[in-house]
Amino acid sequence: MTSGQECGQVQASESEVSALDDKDSSSSKDEESAQENNLDTDEADLNEPNEDLKMKEELPLHCVESEVNTHRHCERCKIPQNQHEQVAPRKLSRGRFWLKLDDEGIYQCAITGLIFEVTKAAVIEYSLLSWTKYAAYLKDPWIVVGPIFDVKCKSPSVLTSIQFPHALCLNDHSSDVTFNVFHFKSNGPEFERSADHSTTHVKWRVSSLSPVGPVIEKYDPVCYHGVVILYKVVNDHPSLKFHVYVAGNNSSFIKDVSKTIQRSSNRFIKIEKPPCHKLLQVGKKYKLTSVPEADINPEEMEFVDDSTLAQKHFFEVYLEHPTELVLSLMDVESEETVWKAKLRECDWILHNQNNNKQKRSTNSTRRRKSSTSLSEDELCNKRLKAINASDGTKASAVLTDQQLMILAKKMGKNWKVIGIECLSLSIEDIQQIEAKEEDVNMYKCMMLRKWRDSEQNNGTARSLYDCLNGQASHDVLETLTGFLRADAKS
Repeated sequence: MTSGQECGQVQASESEVSALDDKDSSSSKDEESAQENNLDTDEADLNEPNEDLKMKEELPLHCVESEVNTHRHCERCKIPQNQHEQVAPRKLSRGRFWLKLDDEGIYQCAITGLIFEVTKAAVIEYSLLSWTKYAAYLKDPWIVVGPIFDVKCKSPSVLTSIQFPHALCLNDHSSDVTFNVFHFKSNGPEFERSADHSTTHVKWRVSSLSPVGPVIEKYDPVCYHGVVILYKVVNDHPSLKFHVYVAGNNSSFIKDVSKTIQRSSNRFIKIEKPPCHKLLQVGKKYKLTSVPEADINPEEMEFVDDSTLAQKHFFEVYLEHPTELVLSLMDVESEETVWKAKLRECDWILHNQNNNKQKRSTNSTRRRKSSTSLSEDELCNKRLKAINASDGTKASAVLTDQQLMILAKKMGKNWKVIGIECLSLSIEDIQQIEAKEEDVNMYKCMMLRKWRDSEQNNGTARSLYDCLNGQASHDVLETLTGFLRADAKS
């Protein structure tokens, strides 16, 4: 792929993940696997989604097709033709997917690239997760080589294997590389040996269902199929400013970047460009150049996989006077260009217009949606938004110890997982809390208090709701909503 392609060209994996994130900008519901599995007791949800979920529009076909063949541009990889039946899942709320398979066989999800092997008819629900939640467990020599997913199945024994897409270019080293699968269970992580691998996927024999993703032990050289993720800062200044992220073609990483952008105090527009046409090698330094010349910070950057880092590294590009420009990513040592793209004014103007149309369409759909068809979590979110809209300033009181104890009593057995995944506590923090001879509710309360104290003035019900939403039980979220409602009335 070259930089001379037409405006509006879509980069496969980036645009697909961006589409997923439009449904997941306000919560981390997809990280729900560490909770007690509610799917087995919610047969209606697994067997058939609500009518309003059926009405959700499918992803564009050009994105669906290209997402699966993420390495098609690589001349070194021998990419097998589609050997499995392609199936399009239904999109549920909060970035989840629902797939009904009518018979035994091997099926490939047209959106995520996941490949499922089932022995008979099955219903599978799955979602894309973030590796940042598991950073404490992924120390050297382990490195991430693909996205992590949470997969659930009504009858787990029916699902015999899952193949996960990976971002490595194996070239001539296919037989030399040993893939493992990071499997996060209720009692902690396990690194399980893969059953097989190809140039695009890692096959895993299902042992139990919880967060799973492909990893390897570091070897030299580790080469990734790369992507460059571009965002333009939107403000009233005539100058141009861009954030440029360089990464392996890993959907979890791309989703993390999208969430970072959504939570920023700045406004951004995403610019779609083709992926890298050369490989990215771990440990090599790369520099970003611009024609015409621009202020670029930093001047160069060593490529490492940032999947487990909460803060992703990026280049900032600044031009005082707006103009079309050509960006190039170069290997510092060899001066070889690994990526190049021309940025035109239409890249961000047309994108902005399309976003406005999409928002209008989404708003009209929401107006037609009956509140009776909303899930409990969606109703909770709706009430919360109404409270904030009525009086946002009053709903900002710091949580009291009494309120924290009320919440603690409503939390389930997965409170330690919530502390690590949602509240940014370390394993050592949890161990220190449990070292005190108290009952379990006191442990939970102490955990919440540690989070509140670390947040200082931001230790509010609203902030805790944002951290827990999708991971904690509906009862906990409803209690937090009640706290906000009481604050708003006071």
